[in-house]
Amino acid sequence: MLTPASRIGNGAPVLAVPRPISSPISSRSRALDRRPRGSRFPGGKFSVRDTPRYAKVAELVFHKALKSHTPPMFGNVPRELPQQIALILLPRFSFLPFSGLVESFRLANRMSGVELYRWKFVSADGQPVAASNGVEIAVAGDLAAAESCDAVVICGGIDVHTLNVKALTAWLRKADRRGADLGAICTGSYVLAKAGLLDGHRCTIHWENLAGFCEDFPDIEVTSELFEIDRSRFTCSGGTAAIDMMLNVIARQHGHELAASVADQFMHERIRDQHDRQRISLPARLGVRHPKLLAVIGTMEQYLEEPLSRSELARGADLSTRQLERLFRKYLNRSPARYYLELRLNKARLLLLQTNMSVIDVALACGFVSASHFSKCYRDFFGRTPRKERGLPLKGEAAEEDEEAAAQR
Repeated sequence: MLTPASRIGNGAPVLAVPRPISSPISSRSRALDRRPRGSRFPGGKFSVRDTPRYAKVAELVFHKALKSHTPPMFGNVPRELPQQIALILLPRFSFLPFSGLVESFRLANRMSGVELYRWKFVSADGQPVAASNGVEIAVAGDLAAAESCDAVVICGGIDVHTLNVKALTAWLRKADRRGADLGAICTGSYVLAKAGLLDGHRCTIHWENLAGFCEDFPDIEVTSELFEIDRSRFTCSGGTAAIDMMLNVIARQHGHELAASVADQFMHERIRDQHDRQRISLPARLGVRHPKLLAVIGTMEQYLEEPLSRSELARGADLSTRQLERLFRKYLNRSPARYYLELRLNKARLLLLQTNMSVIDVALACGFVSASHFSKCYRDFFGRTPRKERGLPLKGEAAEEDEEAAAQR
């Protein structure tokens, strides 16, 4: 027997639908049983006779609604196999992360005995692309060849900031609208950022390009992680980190046992987590293990834009300025001031080569208060002026001496 009609708020009257006690219907379906009178349901108008059938369909609707509220994530179990992936090769792309990615796909297929991944190489113009090491890779075609792929990976490398990627950015925005996962290895993150496709997402990039990326895209959340997977965006810092990213993805999609088998084939003794550091540790880099000296150098690396004084550095490590001088002379054969200057100049060189920042902006970003002082220090250390570093012509010695005026332009 039906209960009287009731109202929810000011809405249409609803009926409470009875159900046999023995009917194995979940509480989720039961919550869906109160519905507006006269509304339609898949399969036609609802009647009491269809209660078990209605409950079954209601379950399907509930799960579908649940899934629709779950944000897509690259690395989740793919909807169908093989997962189709397009690798877009940029001129002078880095070969090591590219090959690490492809070999991860190949070995996962081989070790599982199933075609889990299918990949293709494409370029913006459909022509073969030479990597930074000179190896030329044939491609399946231009960007149109990647239209059907579930995921797209931008393979970046050297001087990516100088490329004309206008057509590529338009195509990537279109791929994003159709629901493709978008990723990048090495400096490919720069292209995604330029297209506005990393806004609101975490990303990473090779440590050498990190400072320049932060200057060019200050509003994007960029980290120094090995790789980042943030919903439908995935970025990798480059090098062997591409292998670790894919091993983590394989483990998530197809199980840790398969990922371990692939790692064994690589002779990769440990699958690194995304939080592992990109660079080798400071003691290994410098061949020094003195804790206070390492603490001072770590502080210097954090304060390149606004350099600290020698006394501030010494005080932070609980040393006197004389002790600080002795430590640097003993272990690094130079003064703290000289070592600090070299750190700032090396950062300046990376910014000159990897960004379109003006020379004066580079100088300020590296703690120099004038372009003339920056230019003199740079020329003394590298043997060429900042302007020449970029390959820009200078007309004679007089122009070279007038570097400050050129920097202001």
